[in-house]
Formats: sequence, C-alpha cells, structure tokens
Amino acid sequence: MNVLQHSIHEGIGLIGEWAENNGYEVNVYQAANNNVKLPEVIDTDMLVVLGGPMSVNDDEEWIVKERELIRGMLMAHKSYLGICFGAQQLSKTLGGDVSSCPKEVGWGEVKRLSNIIPGVPEKLDVLHWHGEQFRLPTEATPLFSSPLVENQGFIINENAIGLQFHLEMNEAGVREVVENDSKFIKGNKLKQSAADILKHKIPEINKQALFAMLDYIKAVSYTHLRAHETAANL
Repeated sequence: MNVLQHSIHEGIGLIGEWAENNGYEVNVYQAANNNVKLPEVIDTDMLVVLGGPMSVNDDEEWIVKERELIRGMLMAHKSYLGICFGAQQLSKTLGGDVSSCPKEVGWGEVKRLSNIIPGVPEKLDVLHWHGEQFRLPTEATPLFSSPLVENQGFIINENAIGLQFHLEMNEAGVREVVENDSKFIKGNKLKQSAADILKHKIPEINKQALFAMLDYIKAVSYTHLRAHETAANL
C-alpha cells in the first residue's frame, strides 16, 4: 500500500490497522513537495491519498503529478481510496471540478445513498474538515450526502472510492488536527468549537464502515487482476 500524505498532522490512522490486518506493507510519501518522486503504478497494489490544507486547483507541479498517478491506477483497475483532498483529486482526474462550499468542520451526519458496498450503515456520524467540494464525475455512483454538502462520497469502476469526510482518524488523529489547524475551525457552519470536536467520541461503526470499503475495493481489484492473468495465459 502506498500512501500520499500532504500534512504531517493528517496520518493514515485506522487505515494502518486495516493494512496490518490484511498483510500490507505501508509506504508513506510526503507528496506535497515537487522534489518527491511518487511511486509507480506497477509497484502500487493500493493507493491511498490523504487530505491536506491545499486546493486541487492550486498551480503546483506535484498536484498534477498526483493526478497522473491516480489516472494510472484507474487504468490498471487497482484499488484507490481518496480522503478529502484525495477525493477531490479523484474527481478532478475524472473530469469533475472542485469549488468552494460552506465550511463544514466538526462532527456531522452523512447519509448512505447506495447499497453497493456491504457492511456500510444507513447513516454515519463523521468528522468533517473542509471548505471545498467536488462535483460527481460522469458514471460515478454517489455513496454519501450531508445536509450542508450534497456530494460526500462516490465510487467509480467499483475499485476507486472518494470520501469528503474523515473515517480514518482515531482519537489521536482528531486531537492532532484540531490542535494544529484550530484557525480553520472558526466560522464553521456546524457551529462547533475545538472543545466540542475533541469531546465527541468516535463511533465504533465508523471503523467498521471504513474497513468494509477497503475490503470491497481490495476484493474487486484482486478479482480483476486474476481475470487479467487468466486471459493472458489463454
């Protein structure tokens, strides 16, 4: 598993636990740097692109290179999970656009819009931390929505998922992002303070939903790979 990280305050959290459970070696790249060489598609069985304070619309070379890697993963039908900035990068790669939206920061409900992934509950109480939103790419299946921001998640080709919100953060991760990005909390539409966010317990069902999504894209990519190998040997 290769992970693209854009802020030292936003780590893989619970994704690391899932990776260990599933026998993945995790390699983390500090991608928000034009001098960092990104991994190759051939060396990447699963790509995770995390969040960050920047915008996909920024004029930075590394942002464009990330999208080239994402496009390669999609063409190879390999597993992809994008969170917040990573979801917006996936949308942009597929021809969607990213624009400003109400500042949604803190805990809030998202509603499931599709039954495509088994084990995902109808509603989740999740951590939001964004002021931009993605438009659904053509042929994408919407997964989640919230009262403030309609597009909260989508899946495409059954192996690539983008989530606007954060399921990956454990308690330490929530505390780290709150303590180091507290200015962003001001004026949020969920009307929550730093203290409100910190005292909120992370629902156990969030980890189950995250793991269900990772299990799903892993299985779909594996099935595609096996079918491709079988066809090549005929």
